[in-house]
Amino acid sequence: MSNPTHTPMRTPLGRVRGLGSAHSGTEHFFLQRVTGLANLLLMIAFIVIVIRLAGASYAETRAVLSQPLVAVIILLTLLSVTAHMRLGMQVVIEDYVHTEGVKVALIIANTFFTIAIALAGAFAVLKISLGG
Repeated sequence: MSNPTHTPMRTPLGRVRGLGSAHSGTEHFFLQRVTGLANLLLMIAFIVIVIRLAGASYAETRAVLSQPLVAVIILLTLLSVTAHMRLGMQVVIEDYVHTEGVKVALIIANTFFTIAIALAGAFAVLKISLGG
């Protein structure tokens, strides 16, 4: 005796959660916006650092990059940019690749690629900042 026109009593947030094929559309959308905002703020600081180092000697550049605050800003920028890149490419893959096996393989490759980029960049920043 189910009524097809019956809609369950749910809050608007409850209706939004779990929608979409991946059951995480709202969270994905929110994370894209958060990483986009973080990118905006962190890139401003990153550009200031790059402008400050334009024309500087190698020794001066290493000295600036060895400062903890500068290293943390660069690491956070790297983390935020790669996370945002992964989320954006995942959306493109989900929207335009229609073969399920290929889609899954591309999403996995996208994740591994962004992790590799983040780790390589973090290694470089830490090596410079810790004087290696």
